[in-house]
This record gives sequence, structure tokens and C-alpha cells, in this order.
Amino acid sequence: MKDYRFDKYLHIRTQPQKHLDYPDEIQYNPYEPTPYGALEELSRVYTPTNGYLVDYGCGKGRVSFYFHHYSKMGVKGVEMDENIIQMAMDNHNCYRDYHGSGEVEFICCLAEEYFVSKDDCNFYFFNPFTIHIFRKVIQNILTSIETHPRNVDIIMYYPHQEYIYFLENSTPFECVQEVPYSILYENNPDERFLIYRFSSM
Repeated sequence: MKDYRFDKYLHIRTQPQKHLDYPDEIQYNPYEPTPYGALEELSRVYTPTNGYLVDYGCGKGRVSFYFHHYSKMGVKGVEMDENIIQMAMDNHNCYRDYHGSGEVEFICCLAEEYFVSKDDCNFYFFNPFTIHIFRKVIQNILTSIETHPRNVDIIMYYPHQEYIYFLENSTPFECVQEVPYSILYENNPDERFLIYRFSSM
């Protein structure tokens, strides 16, 4: 019910649809939006780094619109599925009529092909693809940091153990915050956010 109310307030439609056809590609996972309740809990205790948020596997744009509206930040949604990203763009048309267009952009491309700009400082993941793709994406982020040193946050919801192991053992990112989704965390400890940070200082 909360998801429906948030969608209605933001004038978007982000509920999952079982009849959607997904690309026949085992490296990428089907669309599943982050619960608004979890995003609420995150926003109460976490402040993003200054700069854009890049939402990998953005789907219909729920996380992108939430961060843009409630955190007042520029967002970029990256999605490989042309049909789903068209839904995100349709949502953007409705959203901007009520909340303004602001800095919201949706890019249709493979995650590992997205060019990380110097203004991209927050990167969101809800297990959108396999560890093989995740490694490539993180390497792109690190390459950008080498060229343009800055503070960068990796935000993961329901974090995959392979993602965690890779970040902690093969990258300079350090875990700085854990945010449980309290309504579900007691029965499932994976229902949480982990924030990993690279500090340029």
C-alpha cells in the first residue's frame, strides 16, 4: 500500500509487472523496485555525497525519482532494457508536470558501458547483475576517481555477498554505514543497505 501511495504522490508508476519480457541474458536480473519503506529508512539516517546519483538497473525510475525529490539531487538512471527505460521516460514526463524536471536523466545502455563522469558521486545497486558485471562497473568508477579525485559512495540494497567480498578485498572502498530495513530485517538480515565510501582525503 505504501508503494502505491508514494507512486501516486510522485505521479509515476513503478510497480513490477509479471508480464514484462526481459532480455534473454543471464548476466542481468529482472526488474524489481526497491521498497519505498526501505528508501524512507535510508533517507532518515544517510546523507548522500555531493554530486549526482547513478542508479544502475534503474528500471522504471523509482529510486531516481525518490532521491531527486526527497534529497534534491541530480540523478541518472542506467537501464539496458529499451522497453523498461521507455516506461521510466514516460514516468519522467508525468513527474516533471508536478515536481519540475530538474536534473533527471535516463540512459539506455549496458551498465559496464556507461561513462562515469566527474560529477557522478553516488552509485546505487539493488543486485542488478552478476558479480562479473559489477566488477567492471566498479573499475569504471575507480578509473573516473583516478582522473577526477573525489569522495564517492556505493549504496547497495539487499547486498549480494559476492559484491561485499569484492568491495572489501579488491577495492579501496570501506563500509561506513549499515541501514536495516527494520520491518523485514529481523527475519531476513539481507534486508538492509550497506554504504561503501571512497574518500579522496
